Amino acid sequence: MRHFRDGHEEVWWALEVEVGPYGPQREWRSVVATTDPKELPDKATWYLTTNLPHPDSERSSSREEGALAPADLSEVVRMYGLRMWVEHSYKQVKHVLGWSDYQVRSDLAIRRHWQLVLCAFCFCWLAYGRLPTSLLEESAETTNDDHLSESEGRGKKESRANLAGDLEGGKGMVGAMDNAREILAGVLRYAPAAGAKSAA
Repeated sequence: MRHFRDGHEEVWWALEVEVGPYGPQREWRSVVATTDPKELPDKATWYLTTNLPHPDSERSSSREEGALAPADLSEVVRMYGLRMWVEHSYKQVKHVLGWSDYQVRSDLAIRRHWQLVLCAFCFCWLAYGRLPTSLLEESAETTNDDHLSESEGRGKKESRANLAGDLEGGKGMVGAMDNAREILAGVLRYAPAAGAKSAA
């Protein structure tokens, strides 16, 4: 049973493949997860490979430092389901906030640029999570159709998203705005990148 953020649930089937180099007791595991095990629909069937140890494998019993935690089938499917959110966030960071705008820079400048972009993303996410529902609905009405297609399905905000206002705010992420100076100070600890002497 998969539980989604909007409250609905779906039944999925998962199967661990034991063939060739794949199997629960081997280094690599192969998993098939689907909503329909008879038809295997293209858009609702996942074929996964993972190196997470099976809970009953020898690798999970020998808990070396830095070893991956064991995961059963349902945990593998749950973690892969998070991939959609990761890709959605990555698209925003890359295209809207300029993740890839680091050409013709030194290694240090590139790393600092990425850190600043990630800070900007966290601050935007925090600010969006604190907007009142009325402002979200008003902004949705004034945007063009291209932007509407991206925001469809969000629904009304019943809370302030997954972000806590402060350390005592409850579960979730601590408010990044409260620590903005410390975060930016970490970026600025390094010496400024040297300017290019000539065009590349």
